[in-house]
Amino acid sequence: MVQSMRETERKYEVPSPADTSWLPELERVDGVAAVVDRSPEELDAVYYDTDDLRLSGSSAVLRRRTGGTDAGWHLKLPLSGDSREEIRSALTDTVPDALLDLTRSRTRGAELTPVVRIRSTREVRHLVDADGTTRAELCVDSVRAESLRADGRHAAWNELEVELAEDADPALLDAVEKKLRKKGIARAHSPSKLVRALDETVTTTAEAAAAPDGSAGLDDDSAGAQVLAYVREQIRALTALDPAVRRNRPDSVHRMRVACRRLRSCLRSYRSVLDRDVTDVVRGELKWLAGELGAERDQEVLMERLSGEIEALPEELVLGPVGARLRVWNVVDSTESHLRSLDALGSRRYLDLLDSLAVLLEHPPLRAKAAKDAEQVMAKAVLKEYGRLDARMTDALELSPGPERDVALHEARKAAKKVRYATEVARPALGKPAKSLGKRVKAVQKVLGDHQDSVVARVALRDLAVAAQTAGEAGFTWGLLYGTEQARAENRERELPVVWELASDPGQREKIGR
Repeated sequence: MVQSMRETERKYEVPSPADTSWLPELERVDGVAAVVDRSPEELDAVYYDTDDLRLSGSSAVLRRRTGGTDAGWHLKLPLSGDSREEIRSALTDTVPDALLDLTRSRTRGAELTPVVRIRSTREVRHLVDADGTTRAELCVDSVRAESLRADGRHAAWNELEVELAEDADPALLDAVEKKLRKKGIARAHSPSKLVRALDETVTTTAEAAAAPDGSAGLDDDSAGAQVLAYVREQIRALTALDPAVRRNRPDSVHRMRVACRRLRSCLRSYRSVLDRDVTDVVRGELKWLAGELGAERDQEVLMERLSGEIEALPEELVLGPVGARLRVWNVVDSTESHLRSLDALGSRRYLDLLDSLAVLLEHPPLRAKAAKDAEQVMAKAVLKEYGRLDARMTDALELSPGPERDVALHEARKAAKKVRYATEVARPALGKPAKSLGKRVKAVQKVLGDHQDSVVARVALRDLAVAAQTAGEAGFTWGLLYGTEQARAENRERELPVVWELASDPGQREKIGR
């Protein structure tokens, strides 16, 4: 069993802990009534990583620590700013399986072994408010680090950690830092003990392992550099979201699936920059992963839609156990779809995909246009994707309402996404014209998306109505909801020409092509 908490802290370089005359009077900080000394602690932690430091290179930390009040296994994953998520597991001899799974997207299945041992003598002080509640913990550490690799080098330093209590105001960190600066205490150069220990004791540092840059040698303004920057950002998002999907965190499947789609779209739209002989294979695997995640995401969207519609109905129109049937249906389908997502993330195929993405960044298959100025290359790519969308929309709008048109509108929706993602990649080079076109196409995509959701919802509503009828329940409410969805789809079809007219304004494309 694992436990998760948010950790928000800052680290500072300090003189010897033996003389704390450098420590400011923090009782004068707003919100702090007293500084309370606690018993000193002896901490002993062994840090684990792959041979090429893949965890450290992605700003993650895995350690087995004894001593102190939180002995056990700790996995730290980066969040925004000064915060990290710390996931704890009980003290065992080997890495717990639950934590191994949560590191998988970063290690790509490579073996984890001890790399560094860090021992700290810690002086602890609590910053408490007038009620005696701890608002932050201040720790002065005397640190000794030892490489567990063949070189066996050592390092030692002193540092100060200020960690915010879980429900404390983040402004407290700024107030404490202001006091520290007046005493000449500066932020530590390394974001963690591990990074500093690796820098000073291990030949291959965390920074060197971070992410080999295949764009080296390209101009920052080149098409290749900007496409690779976008690809790198989406791979980082996909990797970081993996642990959240495994733990069934809200919206995580949706965001991971979007990262897959953005990557696929980028590799498709910018084939003139990255050789499709290499990237088409990767795109195929990204399509597979997005498809495996899709069942869970589609169920989330459908449940939210249908439950909202039922809640909005007057009580007198809800006949029979409608809410109960919907919940049972959702439990069954969402459980199955989540297991499908977990099977995909636990597969060798998924790890091979992650390896392929790492190789893509390390050795990008650059074509001649990668070295050219981004503006011209990206404008052409965006306009090409727009042309495909234009053709899809023209075909769909010429069809009569019905199943054939529903399929055509769904295809147009997918084309709209490709245009929008192409404009995202191009925004640094094309600026406002790309942003404006992307915004207008997103409006089209939204209308088409609601239309497609209605198509899917009607299929589910019919199945629910059949199940209710078989069980001898009233089918009135299911039929009512079906009619509501049908009307909603018709409204979207009437709305579509208006939003498409705005998105197809020739002036928008002219600005892109200048």
